[in-house]
Amino acid sequence: MEKFDGPGRTCAACSAHVERAVRGVEGVKEVTVSLLTNSMTVDFSSPATVEKICSAVSAAGYGASPQNQGGKKENKKTLLESNEPKKILHRLIASVVLLLPLMYVSMGHLMCGWPVPQIFASDPLAIGLYQLLLTTAVMVINQRFFISGTKSLFHGAPNMDTAVNGNVQMAMHHLHGLYFESAAMILTLITVGKYLEAVSKGRTTDAIKSLMDLAPKTACVIRDGKEQVIPAEEVVKGDTFVVRPGESIPVDGRVISGESAVDESALTGESIPVDKAQGSLVSAATLNQNGFLTCEATRVGEDTTLSQIIDMVENASATKAPIAKIADKVSSVFVPTVMAIALVAGVAWLISGHPFSFALARAISVLVISCPCALGLATPVAIMVGSG
Repeated sequence: MEKFDGPGRTCAACSAHVERAVRGVEGVKEVTVSLLTNSMTVDFSSPATVEKICSAVSAAGYGASPQNQGGKKENKKTLLESNEPKKILHRLIASVVLLLPLMYVSMGHLMCGWPVPQIFASDPLAIGLYQLLLTTAVMVINQRFFISGTKSLFHGAPNMDTAVNGNVQMAMHHLHGLYFESAAMILTLITVGKYLEAVSKGRTTDAIKSLMDLAPKTACVIRDGKEQVIPAEEVVKGDTFVVRPGESIPVDGRVISGESAVDESALTGESIPVDKAQGSLVSAATLNQNGFLTCEATRVGEDTTLSQIIDMVENASATKAPIAKIADKVSSVFVPTVMAIALVAGVAWLISGHPFSFALARAISVLVISCPCALGLATPVAIMVGSG
């Protein structure tokens, strides 16, 4: 069983495509992709290797790298503390700032007669160029949708961003109707959804980040007869470490000398401190209250009780319930199916004798309402909140 970091996946269709690609590697038994933690867990045996799995993900148009065991905890926390919500918020603010003057002219002036500068009032071409420039700026700000959608289409696995790409392209081609504001509005509304999604994902990973914050960053060990303060991850099994009153215990260990009461509520929920004496076991992230303890490290790194709890919470969030597997299957075919339905709808209205603009508007309507992201994220978010 190996865990991989895999940022870049944006929806359930992306995850389903990656899972199919990895399952195609000979020797892979099971693979689970988590959108919430941007990670992938793979159960495999020979002839499958880490390199082959990473190559399969790369060929699918995404990235993957094995989690570094030495700095695993910090890597996890960095991955969970993503800047994604802040980046999307900045894109959203910029999009809205450009969308408002665009809507004022395209809707307020043309439909409601709101006042505009004389150049716009007397020159329709100026209005068209004005809308084109603002819409282009919104498209540049949200270019991520076009890049992701185009890549996924070239790799034969269209995702939600591909549908967004189609919406804007069709709206932009309908120049004689000046639907520029529709293109900009679609991108802005999709960005609102992406921001809410990123915030929700961030909140659901707070439990894991809180657990990681419990562990002390340093430990005071005795080496060569002297006390040395070192990073907690550098403590090795058999090291002797000391814990003063008010300090957190850095790793799991056994008391060699000293007596104290240790607050273990962070791990066990028990509010009453537990007395510790020679031979007693202590756990990482528990708080030494009133005595001086000298201990021997028995379990360090990923073997500590705290690390195992973190892994259990992560595995619970990554485990897919039966309903989630059904949702993934639906999501994997959702976007291409909706695009096909939109095409059929447009052609059907053309055949029935309606003008091209009418048929195009109906095809765009089908695409605009499609969004498999909620379908693919609802169950894992619920599981993550429950386990948190």
